[in-house]
Amino acid sequence: MVHYLPITKARINLGQVIRRVVRNKEYFILEKDGIPVQVSWEQDELEDYLELQNPKVKRAIEKSNEDIRKGKTRPAEMLLLSSERRTRQSARPGVAERCDFALQAAHQFWMIACQCIRSSHQRSGRPGGAF
Repeated sequence: MVHYLPITKARINLGQVIRRVVRNKEYFILEKDGIPVQVSWEQDELEDYLELQNPKVKRAIEKSNEDIRKGKTRPAEMLLLSSERRTRQSARPGVAERCDFALQAAHQFWMIACQCIRSSHQRSGRPGGAF
């Protein structure tokens, strides 16, 4: 929800404004003499927004979306399984067990990262995208 607030009121109630931004994911547009001069966002959302303004990031996202449309991608689970198969076929004794551990750790990391991204998107009200 977006709230318009005179900057003098925001200054008096700064702690409450910040708390509402962080806890309730509310937005505040601060006004001076009725003119919007400042917007308050949660830090994560601001960082996401600023990152998306980077031309390199935009190109990487466009390329990724193009790859998805062309079917050039595959689920992480398939990638991990094929990597595991190749490792098992070429591994010396003992190496396969270490690779299994590394693949399990990578898989757990991937699942945690996806979960964090999903929850971040849910908190901010943005769609979850490919996750």
